[in-house]
Amino acid sequence: MTAAPAQPRLVGLSRSEFADRLGDAIDVYITAMGYPRGTAKQRRTLWLEHSYRPGWRAVAWLGERDRLLAVSYGYWGGPGQWWFDEVRRGLRSLRGSGTDNSDWLADYFELTELHVHPDAQGSGLGEGLLRALLDGAGRSRVLLSTPEHGPQPPGRAWRLYRRLGFSDVLREHLFTGDPRPFAVLGRELPLPAPDHRRS
Repeated sequence: MTAAPAQPRLVGLSRSEFADRLGDAIDVYITAMGYPRGTAKQRRTLWLEHSYRPGWRAVAWLGERDRLLAVSYGYWGGPGQWWFDEVRRGLRSLRGSGTDNSDWLADYFELTELHVHPDAQGSGLGEGLLRALLDGAGRSRVLLSTPEHGPQPPGRAWRLYRRLGFSDVLREHLFTGDPRPFAVLGRELPLPAPDHRRS
C-alpha cells in the first residue's frame, strides 16, 4: 500500500535558513512569474540584502522531502528605500488630481515577495503565506505591488488580495527601469479572520 503524500508544512524562516534555501526560493519566484533564468543572480543579491532590513520576516511552505513550494517575505518600509521612494513619487503625482493617499506610507509593512510554485497553486498556500507573514508584522498597514498585466492575466493573486480587503493605492504605476505597469495595493492590519465557510 502506497503512503499518502505528506501534507505541506508552513514554516517561518530565520535569516540563515532563508539564505540556505535562497536558490530554491528564487526558482519558485522565476517559475511562478515566468521570468528568464538570468534573473536569478540579481535577485539573489537583492533578496539577501533585504533580509537585513528592520522588521524583516519570511515564511514558506515545504512539501515532500522538504521541497520548497511557496515563499514570502517582507520588512518595514521607510524613507531611503527604493520602493518607498518610487511609491512616494507616484503618490505625489496624484495630488494634482485631488487624490491624496500619502498616509499609506506611514507605518507600513512592505510585502515584498509572495510566490507559489505553479504545481502547488490553487490549494490555499498563498493565503496561508500571507496570513503567517502579516500576523504580528509590527505595523498598522501593509503595502505591496503587483504587475497589472503579464503572461497570465491577474488571477489568483488578485482575487486573494481583493478577498482580504486590499484596496488600490496606485494603479498603472511605472517603477523606474521597468516598462510594465504595476498596481500598488494596501490595507490596514490585522487581516480579517479566515472565513472557514469557504469551500
